[in-house]
Amino acid sequence: MSEIKIVKTLDAKNLSCPLPILRTKKAIGEIAIGEFLEVIATDPGSVADFKAWTNSTGHELADQSVDNGIYRYVIKKTK
Repeated sequence: MSEIKIVKTLDAKNLSCPLPILRTKKAIGEIAIGEFLEVIATDPGSVADFKAWTNSTGHELADQSVDNGIYRYVIKKTK
């Protein structure tokens, strides 16, 4: 398995759906294929949103976690 090296972090805290996904779509376009984007969010609905978005776009949800209401997603750009 390849090492995860975050090349860009998106702060989507205090944003509600659909803004975290819309900003993620823009940010993923700013990195190269194979690179990793980290997204930090506070919207509990973002868990389902990011799973659905990565499934529909083909990007890989490489990691996700939650700590004290802060949701962290690591997305690998695949195309």
